[in-house]
Amino acid sequence: MDMCVRRLLLLCVFFMISVSVCSGACAEVDSDTEAVAGREFKLGCISCKMRLEVEATATVDWHFRAHGQDEFIHIYSYDGQESNIIDERFQDRIKWQGSKSYDLQDASVDLLNVTFNDSGDYQCTFNRILTYQHYEYSTTVNKLVHLTVVAIATRKTASIVSEVMMYVTIIGLQLWLLVEMIYCYRKIAAAGEEALRASAAEYLAIASEGKDNCAGVQVAE
Repeated sequence: MDMCVRRLLLLCVFFMISVSVCSGACAEVDSDTEAVAGREFKLGCISCKMRLEVEATATVDWHFRAHGQDEFIHIYSYDGQESNIIDERFQDRIKWQGSKSYDLQDASVDLLNVTFNDSGDYQCTFNRILTYQHYEYSTTVNKLVHLTVVAIATRKTASIVSEVMMYVTIIGLQLWLLVEMIYCYRKIAAAGEEALRASAAEYLAIASEGKDNCAGVQVAE
């Protein structure tokens, strides 16, 4: 029965991971890299804290390097409350879609009305301060997105297969957990019934022995 309990615990861990993925818990997923001209595109940028219990604050900066350029240009910043579009080429075309708190982990933005001139490299930078009991620790995390703008969407087969396999795996784990729970429940129930029968037999044996002892005492008298 101990082995059954360990199997259930292991399966529960897998189940919690799959639920976390589906429910939007922090997971560092790479951004899409192909946008369609004239449409809206989400520039993904996620940096999860390793220890969720540690308080933190963060600011985010986005930089852009167009094709043929050598240096990145600062285009956008967000401090947990206010956003600031710095480069006029992106004026009214960047919309914050990340975390809604000072403890930023998702710094994704929507790029509106995409043009072919938006092709290039986008760098997302997290400037995070972790607050411990007696000190603060500063850390910087950079994420790079290489964006290509096309006239017509051409979603890659590998991307479709990867997404389908992810959901198949999640559903498979949940079904496996359900089967194991039913199996272990039946096994534990059977063990409980066996223990109950053993206890009943032991009780009857003790009662019978006590009755025989009483009869022996009466005969002796």
